[in-house]
Amino acid sequence: MDVDTRLLRYFAAVAEEGSLTRAAERLFVSQPALTKQIRRLEAGLGAELFTRSRTGMTLTEPGRALAQRVPALLDGWEAARRETRSAASRAARVLRVGFIASAANEATQPIVAEFARRRPGWRAEMRQAAWSDPSAGLADSDVDVALVRLPFPGQDALRVTVLFGEPRWAALPGAHPLAARDTIPFHDLWDEPFVAAPAETGRWREYWLAADERDGHPVRVGAVTEQPDDWLSAIANGYGVALAPESAARFYTRPGVVYRPVTGVSPSRVAVAWAPVDDTNPVVQDFVRCCRETHTAT
Repeated sequence: MDVDTRLLRYFAAVAEEGSLTRAAERLFVSQPALTKQIRRLEAGLGAELFTRSRTGMTLTEPGRALAQRVPALLDGWEAARRETRSAASRAARVLRVGFIASAANEATQPIVAEFARRRPGWRAEMRQAAWSDPSAGLADSDVDVALVRLPFPGQDALRVTVLFGEPRWAALPGAHPLAARDTIPFHDLWDEPFVAAPAETGRWREYWLAADERDGHPVRVGAVTEQPDDWLSAIANGYGVALAPESAARFYTRPGVVYRPVTGVSPSRVAVAWAPVDDTNPVVQDFVRCCRETHTAT
C-alpha cells in the first residue's frame, strides 16, 4: 500500500491527542472525515491501530509500533520536499513569496525592489494564496517566505516578524443603514450576519469575525468565501458584513461595497514569516531584512 503522508499526519494527531474530537479541531477537519481517513489507513495496513471507547482512542500494539516510526517519517519527508523545492528555486534564482490579499500593502513593491537590488539576477515570485490557507503556502512548503496577517493556524511553528499594524474597518453593502455613519462601534455589528473565511482556517476565521471581542455574543455567518472577489460579491449582494484591514478600502474597491472605521476591535498585524530551517538561508534572510527595513513593527 502506498500511504499518503496526510494519513500519517492524521494518525499522529489522533495518537497524540487520544481523541478524535481534539485531533479534528487541531487539524481543522471534521470528525467524520478524520474517522474515515483513520479507517482507510487501518484497512490499507491490515491492522487495527486504535481501541475506541467512550473515553477516547487508545493505541493498540500495532498502533504503538507505527507511532514510534511516524514522526521520523514525516520529518524526513518534509525535509526532503523542502530541500528539493529550495534547490529548484536556487537553480532558477527565484524566491517564492506567498501572500494573503494585499500582502504588505503599499510597502510590497518597495520590498520587492529592494530585494532585486540586494540580489541581482534573482526574482521574487509573488504567489497569492486563498483565505483557506492563511499561512500563504508556508504550511505545505509551497513558498520560501510569506507576507501574512496574524493570527493564523500553525504560526507558532514558524518564525514570524511583525512589520506593522493597521485598524480593522467594516465592509458593508452600500444600502446598509450603518453605511451612512462615519464610524461604527463594533457592538452595533454584533447582530449582523458576517461573511466568513472557511471553518478549517480556525484562528484566522475567528479573528476576522472578532469572536473574542463580542463579550460572548454569538456570531452569525451569512456566507463563506475563500477569495477576495467572492468576498466582495457576498457583501455587495447583502449576504453579510465583514471586518477588513483599513487598506481594503484602497485595494478592494467595488460598486455596492463601502468601508467604515470601527471602534472596539483590535488592529490587524502584517508580518513576514518563514520556516525555522531557513534561518540560515541567505536569500530568505535578505528578503526578511528588506521587509524589516521597509517597515518596522507598530
